[in-house]
Amino acid sequence: MASAVKFEALSEHLAEGVHNLDTGTIKILLSNDAPSAAADAVKADLTSELGGGSGYTAGGEDIQNTTSRTGGTTTVTATDVVWTASGGTIGPFRYVVAYNDTPSSPADPLICYWDYASSITLQIGETFTADFGASGLMTIA
Repeated sequence: MASAVKFEALSEHLAEGVHNLDTGTIKILLSNDAPSAAADAVKADLTSELGGGSGYTAGGEDIQNTTSRTGGTTTVTATDVVWTASGGTIGPFRYVVAYNDTPSSPADPLICYWDYASSITLQIGETFTADFGASGLMTIA
């Protein structure tokens, strides 16, 4: 997976108790418009997300997050998400964006995004995997 870029509002939202990264529903969505780490704070700030269909659900997919702590370091784990184009193409998209679907105030606060450097379009039968690897969604030390 590409390197994560955190949204600047994440630190404020963590300090204010907006996120429960263990029990909140964290989702990832696909977009082809560049997010702004400085200006975007909630999902509604994003300029666009892919529409649903052809194997993609608008609003994205739940990453089944949990937390684990070793000493003073907490890791937010995540389950990889796989999209498979069926009945049509998915995309184009370039960005995978993580947000918390649980809070209502603010609604859908953004966490981070990954930039894949160029637009991707999945043809019928092709897959794209958001692979979180051993480091999970994030590590807080």
